[in-house]
Amino acid sequence: MEYVLLAFAIILIIVGLVGCVLPIIPGPPLSFLGILILNFTEFAQYSTNFLLVIAFAAILVTVLDYIVPIWGTKKFGGTKAGMWGATLGMIIGMIFFGPIGLILGPLVGAIIGESIKGANRKDAFRSGLGAFLGFLLGTGLKLATSIYITWHFVNGFF
Repeated sequence: MEYVLLAFAIILIIVGLVGCVLPIIPGPPLSFLGILILNFTEFAQYSTNFLLVIAFAAILVTVLDYIVPIWGTKKFGGTKAGMWGATLGMIIGMIFFGPIGLILGPLVGAIIGESIKGANRKDAFRSGLGAFLGFLLGTGLKLATSIYITWHFVNGFF
């Protein structure tokens, strides 16, 4: 049973890392579940405080991932049209263009959204840039958290 739990924990850690760049998969919470499952095996033991801090971090960066792109769009002068465009651009870009579409989709989507609303090119581009930077920041936060969890997973296992 220990090895089944270990295998499941490893799968969760890997899927958690992948989920940091795919918006459909909640990366840090899955990484946390991986380390939590490892904690219930003979392979590693973590303190309750450590697990609570990691759980809080995973939840926080997951929530921030939804807020930061909106904040970035607003900070750079975007409107709701730009935010909706960024969201749709990310989804459509990921589906049709893979990783490149996932990265550039928010930028292009926000520009299109702002342009449809009637913004000039400069303002539409600024909004798109804000969405893009917000997306990168959110992804970076998730990735950093999941890498930190993975490091503790590997360190605890070995």
